[in-house]
Amino acid sequence: VRLVESGGGLVQAGGSLRLSCATSGRSFSTYGMGWFRQAPGKEREFVSAISWSGDIAVYADSVKGRFTLSRGNARNTVYLQMNSLKPEDTAIYYCAADTSGSARRESIYYEYWGQGTQVTVSS
Repeated sequence: VRLVESGGGLVQAGGSLRLSCATSGRSFSTYGMGWFRQAPGKEREFVSAISWSGDIAVYADSVKGRFTLSRGNARNTVYLQMNSLKPEDTAIYYCAADTSGSARRESIYYEYWGQGTQVTVSS
């Protein structure tokens, strides 16, 4: 069971990045998937989540209208498109899987986690 994030990097404010989370080891097509982030000195916070079908996606207020979460056709990969990035988006971004299949905001419900990918937005 593995979740592997990719796509992080350094970008200027106003720029874009697309994060990917690839799953392996078992079928995640029935799992809800979420993204969380943690900035230095801060607690981990919810960013976005998507249901197993891809029909429901929820976002933190801080990223709504700028970030879009989607699932690949096989539903084993999720993509977080991040536009209009701000310095305050700088954090390590973690992908997580929820076996209930729901799009939930609370990290306690996520059983599987990736190692994270660094996103740095310069001003």
